Amino acid sequence: MRVLSQNALVKPLSSQSPLTLNMPNIDELFPGFTTGDFVLLYGTSAILPLSSLLCVRAQLPNQLGGLGTDVVFVDGGNTFRLYQVSRIAQIHQLDPKQVLKRIYISRAFTAHQLTSVVFKRLKDTVDRFNSKLLVISDIAGLYLDKDVQAEEAKRVFSQLVAYLSTFAENNQLIIIATYPPHHRSRRNSFLHTLAYAKANVVISIRPSKYGQEFTLEKHPRFVLGCAEFPSENLTLNDFIGGQ
Repeated sequence: MRVLSQNALVKPLSSQSPLTLNMPNIDELFPGFTTGDFVLLYGTSAILPLSSLLCVRAQLPNQLGGLGTDVVFVDGGNTFRLYQVSRIAQIHQLDPKQVLKRIYISRAFTAHQLTSVVFKRLKDTVDRFNSKLLVISDIAGLYLDKDVQAEEAKRVFSQLVAYLSTFAENNQLIIIATYPPHHRSRRNSFLHTLAYAKANVVISIRPSKYGQEFTLEKHPRFVLGCAEFPSENLTLNDFIGGQ
């Protein structure tokens, strides 16, 4: 299946090369992320290996669709998979050890810890590594914890996503916030709505009759639409184009 979007794309206003996914049918729909983007990536569990892919591709030079940058990975859901990143690095003909050394991981185990990382440590960390890609994995999970009062979770999370939206633009980096599936609840719905509203780019991966579908739901410049994404019987490896 090819791209199911409308006809043409509006080209990025930025002169900087985008961070691409290098998945041929998806690249026709979505040419890539550019600095200043605050991205919400949500849907099936496939969003997690996709974030691993971006951690590797960000380290590639511009001419290969990367940013030539170190990566900051804030792990709010214990989702970082070392083997997965290593395998993707090998596919890109990179040394897995060197790739992993260029990913700075900060783990948070409570909502308070994640809030502290973002508001108190994020700026210094990004500046220290001169990173142009920041991944916040499972951005809402810790705020859904029953030990966190609902109103407090909503208030702090609202401040968090507003801060990240401004942070991406002011510091000219890409922020990818993943939002994997969670138990349906009013709180979950509210937090998702907050993140959706503050992100300037929203991408979902959902089941479809073709397997899974990559949908560009929100973007300030590109035409919105859908494209086929690897099904449960395939891996990202099957969709990654040649270098």
